[in-house]
Amino acid sequence: MKTLRDIELTGKKTLVRVDFNVPMNEAGEITDDLRIRTVLPTLQYLLEQKARVIVCTHMGRPKGQRVEKYSLAPVAAYLANLLGQPVPLAPDCIGQEVAAAVAALQDGQILMLENLRFHPEEEKNDPEFSRQLASVADVYVNDAFAVSHRAHASVVGVTLHVREKAAGFLLQKRSEEHTSELQSLAYL
Repeated sequence: MKTLRDIELTGKKTLVRVDFNVPMNEAGEITDDLRIRTVLPTLQYLLEQKARVIVCTHMGRPKGQRVEKYSLAPVAAYLANLLGQPVPLAPDCIGQEVAAAVAALQDGQILMLENLRFHPEEEKNDPEFSRQLASVADVYVNDAFAVSHRAHASVVGVTLHVREKAAGFLLQKRSEEHTSELQSLAYL
């Protein structure tokens, strides 16, 4: 499995699939940030390597509709605070406005795309949606361990359209742990 350290990242538009489907209270405040904190090493490494980081994730189950309570705006603001730098939220995850926002990124900057599940095509692994999502990236990084088993566009389909792919540090760690567990079971 290729990892981040196997790829030259400087200046490359790097689409990172994370799982920031975090619990929030009625006021829109994050009540448990574990899923965000576990991906920080990957994001910090990408930023240190001067990649142009494009974060994509989902929130809740909006059933393919734009539902304001599932917007990633609070997550982008929270991540900005943790990283100590702005994390603008794109108005969508595909389209011309997203392409323009990605084109405006400088080396070492980060952008979060709006909720992938606002589009029913995400969960259907739609080929055209996958292509559009991948169209802004030079590199794809999966660091969304909790959703890696799902045949969704941002997990599976996008990989067909991006030449360079790698596992993020969380996915790499969990994969190594799983392999070790399986090897231990083989000796029972």
